[in-house]
Amino acid sequence: MENTSENKEITNGKERVKRISLGILAHVDAGKTTLSEALLYLSGAIRKAGRVDNQDAFLDTYELEKKRGITIFSKQAQMEWKDSKITLLDTPGHVDFSAEMERVLQVLDYAVLVISGADGVQGHTRTLWKLLERYNIPAFLFVNKMDQAGTDREKLMNGLKTQLGEGFVDFGRDQNRETFLEELAVCDENVLEHYLQEGEVRSEEIRRMIRERKVFPCYFGSALKIDGVEALLDGIAAYTEEKEYPGDFRAKVYKISRDSQGIRLTHIKVTGGKLKVKDLLDGMDQKEEPWEEKVDQIRLYSGEKYEMLQEAQAGMVCALTGLTHTWPGEGLGGEEDAEDPALEPVLEYKVQLPPGCDVHQMLQNLRRLEEEEPMLRVVWEEELGEIYVRLMGEVQIEILKSLIQERFGVNVTFDAGRVVYKETIQNTVEGVGHFEPLRHYAEVHLLMEPGERGSGLVLESACSEDELNLNWQRLILTHLGEKVHRGVLTGSAVTDMKITLMSGKAHLKHTEGGDFRQATYRAVRQGLMQAESILLEPYYEFLLEVPTEMTGRALTDIQNMGGECELPEQEQEMTVLKGRAPVAAMREYPREVAAYTRGMGHLTCTFWGYDQCQSQEEVIKAAAYDPDRDEENPSGSVFCSHGAGYYVPWQEVPEHMHLPSCLGREPKGPEEGRTMERRKTAAWGAEEKELEEIFIRTYGKVERKRQDGWKRQVRSMDEREKKKKDPAETEYLLVDGYNVIFAWEDLKELAKVNIEGARHKLMDVLCNYQGYRGCQVILVYDAYQVEGEHLEIMKYHNIHVVYTKETETADQYIEKVVHQIGRKYHVTVVTSDGVEQVVTLGQGGTLISAREFREDVKIMEQQLREEYLERHGSSRNFLFDHLDEELAAHMEDVRLGRKDLEN
Repeated sequence: MENTSENKEITNGKERVKRISLGILAHVDAGKTTLSEALLYLSGAIRKAGRVDNQDAFLDTYELEKKRGITIFSKQAQMEWKDSKITLLDTPGHVDFSAEMERVLQVLDYAVLVISGADGVQGHTRTLWKLLERYNIPAFLFVNKMDQAGTDREKLMNGLKTQLGEGFVDFGRDQNRETFLEELAVCDENVLEHYLQEGEVRSEEIRRMIRERKVFPCYFGSALKIDGVEALLDGIAAYTEEKEYPGDFRAKVYKISRDSQGIRLTHIKVTGGKLKVKDLLDGMDQKEEPWEEKVDQIRLYSGEKYEMLQEAQAGMVCALTGLTHTWPGEGLGGEEDAEDPALEPVLEYKVQLPPGCDVHQMLQNLRRLEEEEPMLRVVWEEELGEIYVRLMGEVQIEILKSLIQERFGVNVTFDAGRVVYKETIQNTVEGVGHFEPLRHYAEVHLLMEPGERGSGLVLESACSEDELNLNWQRLILTHLGEKVHRGVLTGSAVTDMKITLMSGKAHLKHTEGGDFRQATYRAVRQGLMQAESILLEPYYEFLLEVPTEMTGRALTDIQNMGGECELPEQEQEMTVLKGRAPVAAMREYPREVAAYTRGMGHLTCTFWGYDQCQSQEEVIKAAAYDPDRDEENPSGSVFCSHGAGYYVPWQEVPEHMHLPSCLGREPKGPEEGRTMERRKTAAWGAEEKELEEIFIRTYGKVERKRQDGWKRQVRSMDEREKKKKDPAETEYLLVDGYNVIFAWEDLKELAKVNIEGARHKLMDVLCNYQGYRGCQVILVYDAYQVEGEHLEIMKYHNIHVVYTKETETADQYIEKVVHQIGRKYHVTVVTSDGVEQVVTLGQGGTLISAREFREDVKIMEQQLREEYLERHGSSRNFLFDHLDEELAAHMEDVRLGRKDLEN
């Protein structure tokens, strides 16, 4: 119908050969493998077309595939047709191996969807069509088995349009040209306008509409008899286009496998630039650990055979050796990681090992199979020492059992299995996690909101960088996504929820990455404990065909299972029922259908998704899960008091948390965020100004040149004595209260018994120190564990004591003071905090450590005693010096026992 030469490009006088990757997809038994053999045979890639029933199909390379007569693993083959180099990717058709098929979709340029002419659109066909739509893959259709009696071409075309949508156009060679062009033109408004004016549809317009998924060419024939296959090949050559790739190297990993020698293969599609042997690649493994390795070999596979390449160009699908940390879906170079698969396993089975088998060795073996088989999920229950696997169905169980026997020589069995449940929430809550054992600190506030069904976990941040550094925010989001968070009803995975990081807090000195991991996990758990949780169960989308007289029985069964059903459709003597029902209820139903229909009925089930569980109370009771006893997922937080960490239950965390609640505070957009930043900047400036005014009001304005340089300055006693005697020059002494208390042994011991007593003892010491040295002492205590919007400055005898405002620590306050007055006045800071020391020196102030200050205080106390003795003599009792002579004499008689105290 069309001249395929129109699709050829001329570059430097030579025809440019385009390269495309083409996938073959189908419902099981539609003839997909047979069509692949026919395509390879016609293109000259193989000399003889193999057959599934003869166990000689070119792409069924595994012994299990030959025995079972089904495709289990995706394979590739190279073929050429006219101006096209085609990488053909054959995928499994059985629903149990649909994940293997789905990951291949990530690297396809085009797809051929095979439909059985005898059966039409089936249940799994619709699933495949949805996946092609999700990954935006242009598709050709080949309606197979048209040689069988009862097939109707027009009826099949109507069925495609009715069940899958619009855009299906018959591209068969016997089509009326005018009808063909009209059907094409109505698929696009611009093309229709041109057709009405010119009466033609250009080939480039057809290619564009196919690429944009507005047109889906349909071909009819018999793959077994190689009828209509050549027309399909001509259409692929004429109406496909090679993608344009960027110049920098990019690649997408879609599969991990091992060859017959056990060598690990990383299957990729190069999506940009070039890749050469011995090139160095890097990435992040699934544990978020960086890796960097060289490419040893580049293999271009065709069936079991391969050729070695020195260079892989953009558009090529090949396998690499030498890489040990790659994973399916990973993006290499500038390529982004792939989306999470839409299909997932819904059944869990316990692995029952034979006597004497090492469970830990088997766990390692299954982990290797897990990276090769995308639908296999291995779950290790450490407390029980048991291995569970999550799979799609019984066929996959049989295949896995054979693989374990073949690969590792172990004959394992599986139990009856159980349904994989999930959990979500119905209301919005704030989750708070705090982790503060000694010398650690992190607090995280999360807004947790219910999401739409099937949305999974959506992670965002609405936290200001002024409040929490961007690196910490990224780390929190990483921790949110790095593990499966368990719900509080049955311990099942949490899904369909939006988690927004609203606020967080770190310590300049003591915070480490692991602190935020603990705080993040606890925040999620604390939010779940207070939320209204519901249980979700997996649902199947089913297509049930039963004899008409048994329609009532089928409808009753579906209703009893809690399923939903569309209006029945009549097809001759059979009734077709479509709908969805819980997996738990449908597991044994295929056998029941076969029994009551005497083999005439047929049930097709495909995974639909998760929805609210209809037997929630029974499932929760059977699970007997106690969230408070789950030591691996604590819901409470760890706070610090008196230098030691203590545990706070989840319901009491809001009373102890250091940051204000974020509940009810809406995430801000970019413009509002900038406005808030300007307000914060203005508020910060006003606070600094107020701070300086407090000092001026309290101590007067004292002008003094700052000391230059970053050199650490510790003045001798003579210099301090000289300073004290010079009233023209005032010194400010800032003391980090708790830092000193826990550095001085006597205060530290007192604090263990009475922290208030330790504070007052330090205050008394500093009163004496100020009186003797002549400096102005400001003692700063943390008040971040005390609620209060404003800081408190109180006069205690001759010194000033500052209790910082809520959420502010002493070092943060001292940093602001030094920054504000350190360049105007002489400021000395007493602390052992390394961060405060750096800030102090940077502002030209001086500092002494808590230990050095202790020695200075001891010298001061000794000098006070010596001066007192000089004035009053050594015979006087210091305790009675402030009393009058009569009372002092009486107390001395009491002390010596000459009189009673009452007398």
